[in-house]
Amino acid sequence: MDLFHQDPKVVRQMIREGKITSPTSGMCAGYAQGNLVVLPKEYAYDFLLFTQRNPKPCPVLEVSDVGSREFALTAQGSDIAKDIPKYRVYRDGVMQGEYQEVSQFWREDLVSFLLGCSFSFEAPMIEAGIEIRHITENCNVPMYITNIPCKPAGIFNGPTVVSMRPIPHEQVVKAVTVTERLPQVHGTPLHIGDPAHIGIRDIHQPDFGDPVPIQEGEVPVFWACGVTPQAVVMNIKPPFVITHAPGHMFITDVKNTHLAE
Repeated sequence: MDLFHQDPKVVRQMIREGKITSPTSGMCAGYAQGNLVVLPKEYAYDFLLFTQRNPKPCPVLEVSDVGSREFALTAQGSDIAKDIPKYRVYRDGVMQGEYQEVSQFWREDLVSFLLGCSFSFEAPMIEAGIEIRHITENCNVPMYITNIPCKPAGIFNGPTVVSMRPIPHEQVVKAVTVTERLPQVHGTPLHIGDPAHIGIRDIHQPDFGDPVPIQEGEVPVFWACGVTPQAVVMNIKPPFVITHAPGHMFITDVKNTHLAE
């Protein structure tokens, strides 16, 4: 099946039925994808404040009602606990496991945050003639924990995570121009060039996702990443948090053109 041009509702149903378990990059072109953070209500205000102070890695697309399993504004009829191919559950900052659905962990005091994802700007980049290497290689995007600190808010503080895409030197300006139109899915890059400047010791060993080849004449370009909250969770160790597994996103019914507006 051609998932690149598929409708988000169809893909979410396939995910819910366990027919799709892979990373969602390259699916539902033109529609926004999102990172997930689910945490108890007692931490929700602090986390909302954290997102407001760190809009580059944590651009908010929607916040659920307390206890709700639906993102009613961006994906009506969705099930937050079942519509992502793979989830992670953290307890006291330690990942307890990865799951195809998390309804067994759901509680009435949970608040869900949907944060913009850089997968959303990949279709416009492809349309502009820019290769997306992890799509070509059929693997997950490489992601790295950097030395760039987030602005703290309440209990939340920690490092920024970035995703990387190799871009030919002559297309870097085009990549910046394409992504700056979509600030709600991370917008322009955080860093271009030498990974050591942002604390990345080995670009061939990402902290999340898969390594991709960087060819001659290409430069690594780094965008802020919605996996940042997971690095923060590992840093501050709250008692209970549910997230998406890196690269396995929530696909919305919102078109990228709407976000650009």
